[in-house]
Amino acid sequence: MKFSKMHGLGNDFILVNATKEILPEDLSGLADKICEPRFGIGADGLIVLNNVDGADFSMRIFNSDGSEAEMCGNGIRCAAIFAREEGLTPKTKMSVATKAGLIKPEIIFGADDVPTAVRVDMGEPRLKSAEIPCGLPGDSLINREITANGETFFFTGVSMGNPHCVIFVDDVANFSVQVFGPVLENHALFPAKANIEFVQVLAKNHLKMRVWERGCGETMACGTGACASVVAAFLNKKANRQVVIELLGGELIIDYNEDGKVYMTGPYAHVFDGDYAVDKKDK
Repeated sequence: MKFSKMHGLGNDFILVNATKEILPEDLSGLADKICEPRFGIGADGLIVLNNVDGADFSMRIFNSDGSEAEMCGNGIRCAAIFAREEGLTPKTKMSVATKAGLIKPEIIFGADDVPTAVRVDMGEPRLKSAEIPCGLPGDSLINREITANGETFFFTGVSMGNPHCVIFVDDVANFSVQVFGPVLENHALFPAKANIEFVQVLAKNHLKMRVWERGCGETMACGTGACASVVAAFLNKKANRQVVIELLGGELIIDYNEDGKVYMTGPYAHVFDGDYAVDKKDK
């Protein structure tokens, strides 16, 4: 099975063109195997692209533990570049069918017509408790209490097609993400689990974030999490609508437009291509 290894700010993925490759039926099991760094290729997730009616192509994203996610911000930037390289679409402005709905990335070109970044129309955030989903009542989840390991935090719930729990902290670099992240991800308030963002406000236009991703653990970056964090910061009057957000792997520019949509702009990297030996019994 031919694949490409790509990353967005260190959030790394194995991408496969399902229009050309024969994949096993159990994509969750494949993701679990192929993402393992010692016995597989190693990645945060597996992304499978295919043809689909009503969009330029479809994208399915499986976390390293085999669970399927609705969307992935860093992943869709890589997918846009990969799809064009693979001939799935010749477009630079494209529509992608995901489990979170139709997402619209646009490839940005620099000198000599070389792609330098991808800007993605991520759509409107969902803020109601039932949309995230969260077990707390109410039309919104702004600055609500949650307890983990005996500590009480205040979180804002945002869905970017996938669930996010955003918590503001004073010193994110020294925060115990590995301690609180897994407990909050699996908290009883989140029936579908949640991505947990720990965010430090450096200025109205500058945030710093670490993320514990559902099904992956702490990663170098999370695009949907960055979008959710800027939305949460704006709703809590901690940030402007346009923000540079600093992650472990680098920076993203997030625009929470007055039209209600969120736009994410960031880089991608094509690391290498290869062949993966799919176990015959998995086919």
